[in-house]
Amino acid sequence: MGLAVIDGPTGISPSLVLLLAVAVVVLVVAVFVFMWQRNRRNNMVSPLAKATFSALHTVALAAPVLREGLSPRSASQALPYLRQLLETTAMAMTDSRGSVLGWDGSADQHQQDVQTLADRVVSTGRMELMSHTSIKCNQPGCEVRGIVVVPLESDGTIIGTLAALTPTTAGPPVLRATGEVARYVSSQLELAELDDSRARLNRAEVRALRAQISPHFVYNALTTIASFIRTDPARARELLIEFADFTRYSFRSAGEYTTLTDELDNIERYVQLEKARFGNRLNIRLQIDDEIKNVVLPFLALQPLVENAVRHGLSGKPNGGTVTIRAENAGSECVIVVEDDGVGMDPARLNEDLDDAHLSGAHVGLGNVDDRMRSAFGDNFGLVVDTNVGAGMKITLRVPKFRAGIRA
Repeated sequence: MGLAVIDGPTGISPSLVLLLAVAVVVLVVAVFVFMWQRNRRNNMVSPLAKATFSALHTVALAAPVLREGLSPRSASQALPYLRQLLETTAMAMTDSRGSVLGWDGSADQHQQDVQTLADRVVSTGRMELMSHTSIKCNQPGCEVRGIVVVPLESDGTIIGTLAALTPTTAGPPVLRATGEVARYVSSQLELAELDDSRARLNRAEVRALRAQISPHFVYNALTTIASFIRTDPARARELLIEFADFTRYSFRSAGEYTTLTDELDNIERYVQLEKARFGNRLNIRLQIDDEIKNVVLPFLALQPLVENAVRHGLSGKPNGGTVTIRAENAGSECVIVVEDDGVGMDPARLNEDLDDAHLSGAHVGLGNVDDRMRSAFGDNFGLVVDTNVGAGMKITLRVPKFRAGIRA
C-alpha cells in the first residue's frame, strides 16, 4: 500500500504544487501574448484611420434625427455631434428667418451675432464670417475668436443656417470644414423633405382611391340594400351593417398602412355586398397562410384588386365566376395573388387604360396600388398582371415581411 507524502502543515502534495506553478506560468505567458497582439493591432491602425472612423461614427449618430427635418428638436439633438466633429466652442442652427432653433456649447451671449449673420446668409445665399476684431463681448473669459455661418439648403432653397463659434480665428481649414458639415446636414434635410413628400403623395393617392370607390360602388350597394327592405328586412339590416363597417374602414384616417388581416376583413364586407347584388354569379375563394396574417401592406391595397376582378372580370360574364385570393409564405416575403376566371382583356389595352387611368377612371385602382407598392417597398415590388382575352386576370404582389419605418 502506498503512502501519501505530506509536505508541511498545508497538506498540499509536491506534484500539485508543480502543477499550480506551471499553470501560473502559462497564464502569465498567455496574458503577455494577448497584450502584445492587441498593442500590435492597435499600432497597425494609423492616426488618420482612427480619425476617419471617429468622424464617420459621429455623423452616423447625427443622421437619424436630421432625417426628421429641421426643427428645434432635431437641431438640439444633432448639434452636440456636429460640435464634436468640428471641435468648436459652440454651434447653432437657425431657421430661414434667422431665429435660433438650437444651441450647443457655451458663449450663448453671441446669439445676436449669429442671428445677424444668419439674416445675411439667408438673403445672399453666401457664407458669412465675423473675425475676432469685430466680435464685441463683455463676458469675462469668452474664448470665441471667430463666428462662421453657412447656409443649409434643400432643393436649391435656403431653409436655415449652421453657425460655428471657434476658439481661434476662423481660417480656411475651419471655413472648409464648416462648409462640408453644412452640406452633409443639407443632404440629410433634403432626404427628410423627400420622405415627407413621399408620405404626402401616398396620402393623396389614398384620397384619390377613396374618391374612386365612392361613385361606382356606394350607389350600387345602397340600391341593393334598398331592394331588400321590403322583401327581406333582416337581410337589409345585415347588409347595412356590412356597408357601414366597410365605409368606416375605407375612409378611416389612421395611417397609410394596415395588416393583411384587416384588409381581408374589409374584402369580406365588400364581397357580402357584391354577392347580394350578383347572387350565385359571384363566388369567392380564400387561401391564406396563418403565419403571414400580420404582414403590413399599404392601406386599401387589396380591395381595389378584388373590385377590379368583379367589375371588369366577372360582371361582363353571363354566368359570373370565381375570384380566388391566395396569400402564401415565401421566406422573407409574402406573395399575394388575386385571380379571376372572368373575361380577361388584351394586355396592350390594359397598359393603355393604366396610362390614362387618371383621365378615364378605368382600372385606376390597379395603377394606384402599383404606385403605392413601389413607393413603399421599391420598384421591384410593383404589381405583376397576367391576362388575355377570355383567359381571366391574375394579379400578383409581393410584400416584404419587414421594412424599416413601415408599420400598421
